[in-house]
Amino acid sequence: MIQAADEPAPAGVASRRIADHVRAQILAGELEPGTRIRQDDLARELAASRLPVREALRILETAGLVTLHANRGAWVTRLDQRDCEQSYQIRERIEPLLLRESAPLLTAEDLAELDRLQVAIESTDDVEQFLVLDRQLHWTTYRHAEARELVAIIERLWDTTQHYRRAFSRIAHERRRWIIDAEHRLLIQALRDGDVEEAERVLEMHIRRTRVELQAHPEVFSS
Repeated sequence: MIQAADEPAPAGVASRRIADHVRAQILAGELEPGTRIRQDDLARELAASRLPVREALRILETAGLVTLHANRGAWVTRLDQRDCEQSYQIRERIEPLLLRESAPLLTAEDLAELDRLQVAIESTDDVEQFLVLDRQLHWTTYRHAEARELVAIIERLWDTTQHYRRAFSRIAHERRRWIIDAEHRLLIQALRDGDVEEAERVLEMHIRRTRVELQAHPEVFSS
């Protein structure tokens, strides 16, 4: 049955739409960790009832982006330095598994796309654009993996650490650019060569280096 244009969307569809909207705001830095999310304000902003808003917040809680407190409300999740370090330690161990699933299936078009993304990364000084392009590059390398649970875990780790990656990039972006570019180029070349083990090693090193450098900047977690 086709839904009429003036009929409200089903609750599940509305909840997902609201969750996607808030997730985009969090990842873009418009809602920072510790920010309170008021259900009534969100319902008014999106012309929605409170029921799909509540369900959307539960979806975001499951994704680790929102923390709900009974009878108190919802806040954008805040990580401390130890939480973030653990997230990166998990990424070091499991993200290469996702790469291993996808790498043998990458096409010439995929590799050309990786080259284009890396050129764009090297051409920008804007941290926000870098974060978008960097994410596109890495997830292009994973696009052929058929491992839904692994994808869900890694997406959660990327999303929940986005604020801290942004803050760190603003502090150290210029100093780290050549290292990031070199590691990306090594990763792309290993994938082009079909050397999956080398690609895994480069990726693990890439994630570990960011984790170690974050340890030297505790101010990122107090802002």
